Amino acid sequence: MTDDRDPSVSTADGFPTGSGGHDPEVLRQRALDALLTARARTATLTDSVDDGELTAQHSPLMSPLVWDLAHIGNQEEQWLLRAVGGREALRPEIDGLYDAFEHPRAARPSLPLLAPAEARTYASDVRGRALDILEGAPLHEGGRPLERAGFAFGMIAQHEQQHDETMLITHQLRTGPVALTAPAPPAPTEADTLPAEVLVPGGPFTMGTSAEPWALDNERPAHRREVAAFHLDTAPVTCGAYRRFIEDGGYTDPRWWAPEGWDMVREHDLAAPLFWHRDAGQWLRRRFGVTEPVPDDEPVLHVSWYEADAYARWAGRRLPTEAEWEKAARHDPATGRSLRYPWGDTDPTPEQANLGQRHLRPARAGAYPAGRAPSGAGQLIGDVWEWTSSDFLPYPGFVAFPYREYSDVFFGPGHKVLRGGSFAVDQVACRGTFRNWDLPVRRQIFSGFRTARDA
Repeated sequence: MTDDRDPSVSTADGFPTGSGGHDPEVLRQRALDALLTARARTATLTDSVDDGELTAQHSPLMSPLVWDLAHIGNQEEQWLLRAVGGREALRPEIDGLYDAFEHPRAARPSLPLLAPAEARTYASDVRGRALDILEGAPLHEGGRPLERAGFAFGMIAQHEQQHDETMLITHQLRTGPVALTAPAPPAPTEADTLPAEVLVPGGPFTMGTSAEPWALDNERPAHRREVAAFHLDTAPVTCGAYRRFIEDGGYTDPRWWAPEGWDMVREHDLAAPLFWHRDAGQWLRRRFGVTEPVPDDEPVLHVSWYEADAYARWAGRRLPTEAEWEKAARHDPATGRSLRYPWGDTDPTPEQANLGQRHLRPARAGAYPAGRAPSGAGQLIGDVWEWTSSDFLPYPGFVAFPYREYSDVFFGPGHKVLRGGSFAVDQVACRGTFRNWDLPVRRQIFSGFRTARDA
């Protein structure tokens, strides 16, 4: 991991102005808050269903919820108790059971997993010891790389929140009575007056970060990119717009599809986004156990990269590159700087972005005017993960840290980059530089998209 500072990044320490920067005690409190927030959400996701639901595999694409629960504890033990704290292993015999690379998801129900009560006790025991270590860990600038600025604690909070999102996907896939509820997101106040697209001027900008203390290895280092001028949708593509693609024969016309995507459509007889079905002439969807009409003005959700790419071709447009997306989200032409978030340097508020499972759906297109970027584009953070046209590749100067398996082993043309986060993402695991990636066939994730065109 590089410690280079880039003068075009808006804050020297990567935290909001006035947060205390790299002051160890401020960092300690920030890490504590992030860990406690993640654990409270994990409890919500696992306490809302019975033990049978926790141990069941609701889809071969996903692990049983109880696997995620114990895996969260095991990763925390390995990195905070053993690596940072130098403590003796609590449960070394289970490391292999909860190694995500050793056992594919479809095979995990057959493993001798910890039962729900034992998994909860294990994760709680690890957490208590981890908080003791946090209390005394030296988080100063010159400390060990894992401890510096509280990186390991931030990494583990992000890891738990990422698995919380994974568990929320499992909740969406499960059948049975409703287990989770949440209020609707705020309605847009000026959606009808927004332009369909914004112009992002050409020129260089700073992509990635070398300053954000808890940025993961694939976000680093900060580097200059030249991006030609382009137009970008002001908001993500809506269900209503996507429905017009369906009704125009989008799923029956191979002209719009990449060859592998067309093969996917035919093999699985696809005709709409995942969880949509047609009944009595109306499009309905299933959302966390509730069947409801598809809302035309909400960003489309649960579409694969192939579906997003096909829609863009049908519309005479294209998916933005990852660099285009980040420039639209972060570049401030007035100062030439790259911001932490579209709205500036401060952490997200409920008025700026739909994050943290606060709402169990995207907000309608045009919501969150306070969260718009200098480019004029909105809802770039939260609501839906946005597919880009880019393969997941390392930045120039990339260094794997603290382990190759987080990013390095996924680089290549097999995975496409998603940006921006969804309503299921917590702010600790979502920022203007954060990179997500997945296979182009994935539909169960909370993915949508917006389109672009050359200027």
